[in-house]
Amino acid sequence: MSQLFGPLNFQLTFVRHLNCPENNERATTEQSRCTAFSTETETAVQQPCPQDIHAVLRELTASLAVQNERITVLQKENQEQAAKLESQKIETDKLMQQLQVKQVAFSASLLDQGSRETGPFNTEITLVFKRVVTNIGNAYNPYTGIFTAPVRGVYHFVWSLYGDGNIAAGGVLFRNGEHIFIAYEHQTSGGVSTSNGASLLLEVGDQVSVRLFVGARLNDSQNHHNTFSGHLIFPM
Repeated sequence: MSQLFGPLNFQLTFVRHLNCPENNERATTEQSRCTAFSTETETAVQQPCPQDIHAVLRELTASLAVQNERITVLQKENQEQAAKLESQKIETDKLMQQLQVKQVAFSASLLDQGSRETGPFNTEITLVFKRVVTNIGNAYNPYTGIFTAPVRGVYHFVWSLYGDGNIAAGGVLFRNGEHIFIAYEHQTSGGVSTSNGASLLLEVGDQVSVRLFVGARLNDSQNHHNTFSGHLIFPM
């Protein structure tokens, strides 16, 4: 009988051993310890070494320094390119201006209507030629009588004057404040006319006008005897 029930008793004893609370608690404790050890091991493996962090930081710092240096170089190159572009723009604007003002010409007479005497005066006055028949380039101002050079170049001017009686007719061509040439004629009676011309090298902004000579007198009418003309011969 003992031999028959021997294996069965062993199995019952093993089951009791497994169902024992003390044994279950020991198993759970052992399992927890194993889990904690495994977690600590994984955490230790995942956490980088402080030396590795410092090395990475040094590499990042060096990389940032290189990038900053490249940015500085690029900014300098951009500034140089911007300066070149601005210089090219200025030159282009000058060329465009020269192309636009290659044709400059004007012609005007003293009175726009009616008849009138001008002068004499005890000082030179700028003659305002009001009736404009040509003003290509709009360099002549009919309100001031002054021609302003729009481009550097050689210009040619002609002025013709007419008087009557025993008073001289005369006018002086001025460049800025400089007396250039005079047209002058005087006779004791009857009508008198005079004219002159000049070719001048003008800079941009130079002003040219005709001033009535001191003591001279001009007569003008619908026939437009007194005229002032000029044109650009060639730019320089």
